[in-house]
Formats: sequence, structure tokens, C-alpha cells
Amino acid sequence: MSEPLQLYSYWRSSAAYRVRIGLNLKGLAYDIVPVHLLHDGGQQHSAEYRGINPQQLVPVLGHGHRRLSQSLAILEYLDEMWPTPALLPSTARERQRVRALALLVACDIHPLNNLRVLQYLEREYNAPASERDAWIRHWIEEGFGAFEALLVEDLSRGEFCEGETPGLADCCLIPQVYNARRFGVNLDPYPNILRIEAACLALPAFDAARPENQPDAA
Repeated sequence: MSEPLQLYSYWRSSAAYRVRIGLNLKGLAYDIVPVHLLHDGGQQHSAEYRGINPQQLVPVLGHGHRRLSQSLAILEYLDEMWPTPALLPSTARERQRVRALALLVACDIHPLNNLRVLQYLEREYNAPASERDAWIRHWIEEGFGAFEALLVEDLSRGEFCEGETPGLADCCLIPQVYNARRFGVNLDPYPNILRIEAACLALPAFDAARPENQPDAA
């Protein structure tokens, strides 16, 4: 009997959204354990949750007795434990490209717009919501400009970020597009991103992972 999977998740967390997509693409059953990032001062800061993840972040994937953190590391763990369908392509060059696209989102865009960064800007610098939203849009637009250019220059792009099947880069891109829409980013300059978004959201694995389809959605 396989060990059960539990995903400690917040419905609007883009990092948790990535992992939900990956789990769904793999066809893996899992239980959502909601961690509300705003209620009670942020449930991720509770002593109980700090025992699960000292970073006080979501997601965490529970697999039997193991507690796995960091969304990209979790996705690669899924790919190693359940190799098909693969989230990474077969050649070293293609894997490098997919990882580069995924990291562009996960390391260069997302951290600057993370909730704890926005709360710090508000708390320490009294930045009003309008300025925080402008900050978010700036970093998404800068990152999406680079992402779009990388898509355009690569001849192996297909319906998805790499070829004709969704993978690791798509798992990262789609939640960031959700954030872009949420904060009013003009997406017209990014036609390839929009095309890939449409292809992904037409798939049940992506649709089921949408924030609004989560059991803890507000």
C-alpha cells in the first residue's frame, strides 16, 4: 500500500499552486491541509507549523513520515518517485532550458512579490497598497519580458513551454500568470505566455489546481 500524500497549502499561494499542478499531472491522490497565511496572524507562524517547516512557508508535502519543502524540490521529487508522465524532458539541453524557465519564475519574480516581502514593505516603510501593487507589477513585467523572449528564441517550444506536453516550467508559469491577472498586469505584450496559459488551463490537471477550486478558497 502506497504512503499517503498530504499537501500543506494555501489556496492563493503560487508556490503551493505549482505543486498542486504537478501532483495532478502525475495523477496522484493527495489531501489538502489548509494553512491560512492571514488568519490568526498567519497560521504558518504557529509553533505547530514551525515544527513542520521552520521556514514558515507553504507548501510542504507530507509523504508518509517525510515532510518535504520548497516547491521546485518537491516537483523534482515527484518526478523521481513517479517518473511518468515526466515533468522534465529527456535531454540535458532541454532539461536545462526547462529548469531555467522555472527558476526565472520561482527565484527572480516570485520572491520579490511574496506575502512576507509585501508585509515587510508595509510594516517597515509604510508603503501603501497602491505602491505595493505597483512593485508587484514592475517585477512581474520585468520577468515576463524575459520569459517571453526566451520562448520566442527557442525553436523547440511547442504548445507548452517545452514541446507538446506540460512540465516543470508550465507548473511555475501558470500560477504567476494568475498573480499577474490578480494585480492588473497588462498581458498583451506576452502572446506566447498567453497562448501557453490557454493550453494549460484547458487541461483538467491545471483546472483542478486553480486557486478558486481549492477547499480553503475564501
